[in-house]
Amino acid sequence: MPPEPAALAFEAIGTAWQVDTLHPVPAATVERMHAVIEDFDATWSRFRADSLVASVAHSAGEWTFPDEAPAIVGLYADLHAATRGAMSPLVGASLTHLGYGAGYPLVAGPGTLASPSWDAMAWEGTRLSTDRPIELDIGAAGKGLLVDLVVELLEGDGVEQILVDAGGDLRHSGGDAVRVALEHPYDPTRAIGIATLVDGALCASASNRRAWGSGLHHVLDARTGAPVDEVVATWVTAETAMIADAVATALFFTDADSLTPLFSFEYVRMLTDGRAEISAGFPGELFR
Repeated sequence: MPPEPAALAFEAIGTAWQVDTLHPVPAATVERMHAVIEDFDATWSRFRADSLVASVAHSAGEWTFPDEAPAIVGLYADLHAATRGAMSPLVGASLTHLGYGAGYPLVAGPGTLASPSWDAMAWEGTRLSTDRPIELDIGAAGKGLLVDLVVELLEGDGVEQILVDAGGDLRHSGGDAVRVALEHPYDPTRAIGIATLVDGALCASASNRRAWGSGLHHVLDARTGAPVDEVVATWVTAETAMIADAVATALFFTDADSLTPLFSFEYVRMLTDGRAEISAGFPGELFR
């Protein structure tokens, strides 16, 4: 008989995780996996008073970040250019102003707050220099990056047939393909289509997932600090979860043609008027 697959379920970085594997993950690997997640959260979380990002938000100075920093900053630099400044890791203060900050007050200040310009920070490898307090937010790609780090750890420890699901950000490695429903953003009991995932990542973003108040949600245009209102949900497949996660957000601000020179991906995008788009190579289908 084939072995029964194993599953780990836990809460981390404010969302539910499930790790499915062919065999139970060794205890030492599980411990190291949780350490990777904790270290990532202690560095990048806007919602922890003891994080490195919280320190950067309190004062100007120079800071040393972990080894993943160049990859995530380089990714944001590309997306910042491709979206003409709409995507920025400096959007944290804009989110906090609208109530989406530490302690989750969910009470918006007056109007909107545009994010600082890119030159408020200077990166050299893992070193960040700032001339003022800034609120970093890598939420558009950070969870995907963390999923990738977890999968790389598991693979490095010889774990086979991996599927990691971190609040809907998925990465698959080995084994049979997985069919994933594309949840309707206006009705969680329905799906608008289905995707088939094998040896890659599928990430989704929806403006109604983290919403509070009238018209307030977490997908902001950094140039204005205002929530976007033309796209409601996106789904992206790519080789890594970091790329899939980032492109899923970028598609709220620009069309796919602006991103295809930079990244290899396929996508579905649903507009607020209910129309849906699907790329020619998307590994799935929309229901008509």
